[in-house]
Amino acid sequence: MAVRIRLTRTGAAKQPHYRLVVADSRSPRDGRFIEIIGHYNPRVDPPELVVDVEKATEWMKRGARPSDTARALLAKAGLGGTTRGTQSDKVSEPEAEPVRE
Repeated sequence: MAVRIRLTRTGAAKQPHYRLVVADSRSPRDGRFIEIIGHYNPRVDPPELVVDVEKATEWMKRGARPSDTARALLAKAGLGGTTRGTQSDKVSEPEAEPVRE
């Protein structure tokens, strides 16, 4: 079973509100989940983000991999360095070539 940290959409039509959940990767986006670890409201200014940092850290230690969007939100919440071993962390920027005059 692959466990992911991802967003689940809630809210009315054209008024999105998201939950940050831990779920089995095979379950549908708005389907069954294991635990709610936060929520995100992009419709307010500034966007509201509430994350239970202890729960998120514990799930990542157990092997839960955040989705790309969840990884970005967790980085804003202060968990940027705890997503080791993910595919996007292995991609590096190409080195700039020296300028010749």
